[in-house]
Amino acid sequence: QVQLVESGGGLVQAGGSLRLSCAASGRTFSSYAMAWFRQAPGKQRELVAAITSGGSTNYADSVKGRFTISRDNAKNMVYLQMTSLKPEDAALYYCRGWSAWDNAWGQGTQVTVSS
Repeated sequence: QVQLVESGGGLVQAGGSLRLSCAASGRTFSSYAMAWFRQAPGKQRELVAAITSGGSTNYADSVKGRFTISRDNAKNMVYLQMTSLKPEDAALYYCRGWSAWDNAWGQGTQVTVSS
């Protein structure tokens, strides 16, 4: 099973940028699809961006053109580059990885956006 640890969250002004990182353990990372989810207080967890093992990506409409998901299989890392941040982007951001035999979540990293 893969284990995931997020980092990179913090406080940023509206319009600013942050890069979230997700470090994965395990030797089969390259076979996992990976994604970033987020959950704001009182709201359901939602998909932000996903990337397949082959590198195909998809994004929530609310972040298209502002966020970019990427992966580095050699380093077992997934990234979420966030630009033009808005107050509504504030949430706890989770990394998720899944395969045919596994489904893992990280503990989350907090993103706060001040207006």
